Amino acid sequence: MTLHTNSPLVEQRADPFVHKHSDGFYYFTGSVPTYDRIELRKSATLEGLKDAETFDIWFKHDSGPMSRHIWAPEIHYLDGKWYIYFAASEEQDIWALRPYVLECKGQDPLNDEWVELGMMQAADGDEKSFTDFSLDATIFENNGKRYFCWAEKTGGQFAASNLYLAEMESPIKLKTAQFMLTTPDYDWERVDFWVNEGPAVLKNNGKIFIAFSASATGACYCMGYMEADENSDLLDRNSWAKTRMPVL
Repeated sequence: MTLHTNSPLVEQRADPFVHKHSDGFYYFTGSVPTYDRIELRKSATLEGLKDAETFDIWFKHDSGPMSRHIWAPEIHYLDGKWYIYFAASEEQDIWALRPYVLECKGQDPLNDEWVELGMMQAADGDEKSFTDFSLDATIFENNGKRYFCWAEKTGGQFAASNLYLAEMESPIKLKTAQFMLTTPDYDWERVDFWVNEGPAVLKNNGKIFIAFSASATGACYCMGYMEADENSDLLDRNSWAKTRMPVL
């Protein structure tokens, strides 16, 4: 047996996210070790991200919302504007994580001003979304619709963390009520904690795959994925199938 190891592309950046823009550049962000700010870097190549200059585009608040645990930022280009989605809590309640949105006022996300749009808004009449521990939001488009996928845990510290999906009305608001995409069903998703989190979307050959992480963040941490046909109703549970074993 031959052992293969891979050097990290960017060291000490949990929750990495890369966006390839229409300008040909790759834009990278991730959780910094101090969890106190959001940084960006860009490169003409993926390999170039390793040594690219970093730009701190936003810092946490001193108190109140968005003052602790700045986690899992993602950068997206929607409707001609740059947006960053991230999770944050507050000094007074460090596990009160919720999804927040930043908008760039210009077309240069590394140097132009970013403004806070506040917490992501649930659809009208939806009293469940973003009411408890919510994080790891991602966005994808399919057949003319835009979707918001995130992890949320309700019911206290030892409750299950599930993945939810909803259609978006705008970059800061959902159009539909939450749909539970997956909950920890198998033993490999329930080691130490019952967890489905960190969704990441891949589209290939007419299929949509949503990879996710499962179980506690230790040696037992693993990955599975959900799969659906791109022409199916993505808010129908019957459209999705889950891997029965971890894939990583």
